Amino acid sequence: MKLYKICAVGAVMAVALSSCHIYQKYELPASESPIASDFKKALENPVDSTSLPYLGWEDVFKDPKLQTLIRLALANNKDLENAKYNVDIAHAQLRGAKLSYFPSLAFTPNGGTSSYGGSHMEWSYTLPLAAQWEIDAFAKILNRKRGAQMSYEMSQAYEQATRSQIVCGVANTYYAIMMLNQQLDLTRRTAEIWEEQVKTMELLKEAGRTNEAAVVQSRANLYNIQASIPTMETSLHELHNTMSLLLNSYPQTWEVSNDLDFSIPEQLTAGIPVSYLGARPDIRAAERSLAAAYYSTNSARAAFYPSIVISAQGGFTNLLGSMIKNPGEWFIQLAGQLTAPIFSRGQNIATLQAAKAQQAQALNNFEYAVLSASADVSEALVSYNKNEEKRRYLELQVDQLEKSVEYTNELFMYNPGTTYLEVLTARSGLLNAQLACIANWHDKTSALISLYQSVGGGR
Repeated sequence: MKLYKICAVGAVMAVALSSCHIYQKYELPASESPIASDFKKALENPVDSTSLPYLGWEDVFKDPKLQTLIRLALANNKDLENAKYNVDIAHAQLRGAKLSYFPSLAFTPNGGTSSYGGSHMEWSYTLPLAAQWEIDAFAKILNRKRGAQMSYEMSQAYEQATRSQIVCGVANTYYAIMMLNQQLDLTRRTAEIWEEQVKTMELLKEAGRTNEAAVVQSRANLYNIQASIPTMETSLHELHNTMSLLLNSYPQTWEVSNDLDFSIPEQLTAGIPVSYLGARPDIRAAERSLAAAYYSTNSARAAFYPSIVISAQGGFTNLLGSMIKNPGEWFIQLAGQLTAPIFSRGQNIATLQAAKAQQAQALNNFEYAVLSASADVSEALVSYNKNEEKRRYLELQVDQLEKSVEYTNELFMYNPGTTYLEVLTARSGLLNAQLACIANWHDKTSALISLYQSVGGGR
């Protein structure tokens, strides 16, 4: 078949198939999935670019020491480095897919000689430059390129997800270290107070104001408090090691501030719009994965149609037919080839069925990612609001227990009917309430960090 006829056949078939799926660009399958439909509608609403999902981590975590640690983690963390390499790999594959539109060139010089029955040996040579170009009449290259583009964007989303995990992981560890520092300092100060209390009880016993039982009880309570200190110190050491791993550093002690004031500039009680979930990198990755699966299905469909290849070859040779001529001459050759699948139809059908199943899996994964993200935001909001409510009650409890300690001490000193057990109970209750206040601060802080991460923060 002549070259122009091959091109004409390809053009006619391309026009005839112009409404086929293999040419269509991917869109969220709103008609197939109520979740995808809701998500698509939500994305059409205008989004405030200054809202929580779009805030950089520097705007959220303003503690200078924490910012220094986050920068170190982003510079040194191996997980983030590997994620960046994945982006480089996907970008290289995308460039390769785009270059498929251009002809391929090859220079393949060859030469040889032969002798039959003692005939004179003459060398033949050919210096050809060959070009080959596949006409993308049935969107085979187009779908490969679009699929590579989706894979590239998916790798970018995974990099952002890794970045977000590292930023929020460093912040969580930082504030956990701060919490344990506060609790450890409070426990040590309480132990010092109890040491004075034990001395006071010993003096009161010598003066006949109390008995040995009260002295023993005071010592036992002191030992109980002192025994909790090594446990806290061990936990603190483990947190410093966790921070070292996040920063890709040898174990060491990291300096943190003592400022317990941390808040995210966001009205939390009103909730987070669904459209904000579009900023989450895991949802973007799931959606791009669905798009990549869509283009893989299109590629499987395109495999049923012919391939049209135009090739050209030109160069210099001294081999003309069966004759060797010196000096040689220039030559040029043009050819067209149309290859239609016939006996591979069964294999193509199986490949298409597998691609459709993988596309259905990708849709399920996307739906789950949206639902999971909604649950993450909901849990973080509830956790923050409930911890704020709990904080008010704990502060009231500490206030009342401080008064209780003061009153029971006075009663014990001046009222013979008051037992030391009442003093012990009041002091123990106060310490536990104070520790709970600090733990509640950390729980609220963790909820804020989780909320920031759950809406795609960490830029």
